[in-house]
Amino acid sequence: MSAEESGPTPEGSVAKLMELSDKPTFGERLISWASRPPGRLYIPACAVVGVVLLFEDSVPGGHLPTFLFGLIVGLLLAGMGALRLGIALAVARPMIRFYWLRWISAPLIAAVAIGVAVADIPLQMRVQASAEALTELREELDDSTTIPRNGETTGMYRLHSVSVKDDITHYEVEGAGLFSPAGLARSNEEIPTGVFVPGQDSKIYEHVTDDWYVWVAH
Repeated sequence: MSAEESGPTPEGSVAKLMELSDKPTFGERLISWASRPPGRLYIPACAVVGVVLLFEDSVPGGHLPTFLFGLIVGLLLAGMGALRLGIALAVARPMIRFYWLRWISAPLIAAVAIGVAVADIPLQMRVQASAEALTELREELDDSTTIPRNGETTGMYRLHSVSVKDDITHYEVEGAGLFSPAGLARSNEEIPTGVFVPGQDSKIYEHVTDDWYVWVAH
């Protein structure tokens, strides 16, 4: 038998060395992960959550599925970001200074989304874009009538039903409201907001823009 056949092959030596080398611990892997700046998945995920929450804000009274998705995923991303930043501040500050734009991207997305939502801009824009179509639908109704819409789209909203009561037109939006039915209302006269209005059952109104209000059943 020749020496070439009996001696260890280079591939075998490398394999043995890899087996003998210490595997990185969980802490070492965590530090390595946190030392890298937010990348291709984290920042787009934050942007998606921001868009979802803005859509939720554009629905009268909120939209439960998107609210829960945005809340759960948003808290998860925020926790991951805080953990990552804390470790990076402890062991990899130069990486933060070098990739500062990527580090501030997620907080910046969150701040913009929260600011736009608090100002009710998505709701106002969606209502204004739908106002003409909703007003035309009102002209087809008689006073004191309710017409089921069964999810048919008018403007930018899928409506469950439309009704008129005491010169106030109520548009119940399909899937709107976190825990109670909700929708839009239009009235030429000012509607008191934040209180129960006599003759309007258990609805509470909030002003949106011009003659348009949001109502939520309580």
